[in-house]
Amino acid sequence: MKQTALKPQDLLMAGRVAMATAGDSLTFATLAASLNLSASEAHASVQRGQASGLLVREFGELRANRVALMEFIVHGLKYAFPPVFGPVTTGCPTAGSAPPLAAAFAAADDLRVVWPDKDGTTRGIALCPLYPTVPEAARRDRRLYEVMALIDAIRAGASRERELAHQHLPRYFA
Repeated sequence: MKQTALKPQDLLMAGRVAMATAGDSLTFATLAASLNLSASEAHASVQRGQASGLLVREFGELRANRVALMEFIVHGLKYAFPPVFGPVTTGCPTAGSAPPLAAAFAAADDLRVVWPDKDGTTRGIALCPLYPTVPEAARRDRRLYEVMALIDAIRAGASRERELAHQHLPRYFA
């Protein structure tokens, strides 16, 4: 017997599964490719997600338990995966500095929050992404980018950012 614990990539996986619409292929290979994970990492992540109740199999199909996922994101995320900030750097905007929240928060250039990223063009305070593959996966999938930015707003943002992110996030979980 061994205690199972979530890893940061498991939240990335649960978010991706929660975004899925009818007809989306949710094989380990497609999930792995969309999140820049290996197939074995994707498989292990799904297993941990199911053990935690964030993911379920219904009629053989992988689904997110959206109620449990939102509860974890809103109430547990910042404790399980606390934000790690770094120095000002160039990267990809996240949290309140990224869509869909950026329009609501006019931050000074040096107060933006970014994932450090060699391909990024925005300067701001570095926020370590939940998992190293997040910036690259987000570049390829706009909806995934917005979901991960909203998750970061809940994890690392001020009260107003967290509140707005909490309102926006369920819209992405079809």
